[in-house]
Amino acid sequence: MNTSVPTSVYAQRRARMAQQLGDNGIAILPTAPERQRNRDSDFLFRHDSYFYYLTGFTEPNAWLVVTGDGHSTLFCQPKDLEREIWDGYRLGPDAAVGALGVDAAFPVGDLDQQVPKLLENREVVWFPFATHQGLEQRVAGWLNQVRARVRYGALCPEQQRDLCAVLDEMRLVKDAHEQDIMRRAAAISARAHVRAMKTSARMLREGRDLREYHLDAELLHEFRMGGSQYPAYGSIVAAGANACVLHYRADVAPVRAGELVLIDAGCELDGYASDITRTFPADGRFTGPQRALYDIVLASQEAAAAVTKPGARFTDPHDAAVKVLAQGMLDVGLLAKDKVGTLDDVIEKRAYFPFYMHRTGHWLGMDVHDAGGYVEPGEVGQVSERKDPLSGEIIKNRPSRILQPGMVLTIEPGLYVRPGEGVPEQFHHIGIRIEDDAIVTHQGCDLITRGVPVKADEIEALMRD
Repeated sequence: MNTSVPTSVYAQRRARMAQQLGDNGIAILPTAPERQRNRDSDFLFRHDSYFYYLTGFTEPNAWLVVTGDGHSTLFCQPKDLEREIWDGYRLGPDAAVGALGVDAAFPVGDLDQQVPKLLENREVVWFPFATHQGLEQRVAGWLNQVRARVRYGALCPEQQRDLCAVLDEMRLVKDAHEQDIMRRAAAISARAHVRAMKTSARMLREGRDLREYHLDAELLHEFRMGGSQYPAYGSIVAAGANACVLHYRADVAPVRAGELVLIDAGCELDGYASDITRTFPADGRFTGPQRALYDIVLASQEAAAAVTKPGARFTDPHDAAVKVLAQGMLDVGLLAKDKVGTLDDVIEKRAYFPFYMHRTGHWLGMDVHDAGGYVEPGEVGQVSERKDPLSGEIIKNRPSRILQPGMVLTIEPGLYVRPGEGVPEQFHHIGIRIEDDAIVTHQGCDLITRGVPVKADEIEALMRD
């Protein structure tokens, strides 16, 4: 198992979940399926995050069943020496009870025999809705087995509820163990970004051919050397105009002096993601127009971080960033004042949208876009409506989540300038995003990814060395 979290912590999480199932509730949760890449090759297995959150178990073909009284049963692959020669060590049911702290364990082949027994005389069955292919049908089959015994006195659960609703709320606030892992993941990722920056400047100084995939290779090297299991998501290495493509993945273009490079990359460590974006001059020196836009984006990120604190709304950092970005666009002429009006007009009409079209952050944790709702639960019914000035559509706004200590989110404003009518040529093809990971603290927030420079002068100094 790749976990630095004590077994007792997983047991506590299962107990917390059980308390919300009801005395006569039962939860069923599988890990992720193995996926075939091609004929005789599988994709590298990655566990289901919900399953891992409750078990710390990383083997495939495993299921967890927890009842409302807190009793937990694991189903896993049996010991098989022949298969272990080919595929590696298996924990097995006998060792699982002691190693994982569950109350019982069975071979996964016993699911159809054991789960109906566990379902008997329960009122509510909880499982993740619409997340695992075929899960609903599997649960329905088990329930049918229980219904077949009703005439003999068995009671069958009459209600089905989405287990994600419970686990999403639990995962939203990270405990000390989770925060420690995320800080270590952030440190590894920061070193990888530093390595890529230095490599870019060095290779161009030496007159060598530099491609986006060369920088991607530097990231992967540092991730693995740092102990990370794999990237948290597909890395984005975008040079020049490619930086204006938000989810650019081609990764083959040349990197040229005078251009900017946008890298959005982070590693996964012990099941937790990091997520960093930095934009830097390929040869180590910003041009005037690049620096002008870069400083606007950085100022907007600082404004967003300043309002990321307990009691603030999730949308507050975005609103703060948009205000600074919009004013910056007016100041440098990216938006013409005689056409778009005042700052308030720009924000009201979303005139900034062609250059900044995404939100300023998302939850971060086991998944890079982590679990957890963005609407405050007690205020879900409070809806206001407004007409979108660009599309004319009616937008329904609900009060966003109130930030609490232990929540982790990204702060990632940007500017992306494509050629167009009225767009100053000096800014054409400049794409900039700056992203850091923020842990909400009692005082404000801690940007845990600042191990890689963010100020323009600091980036240039780093790349000169």
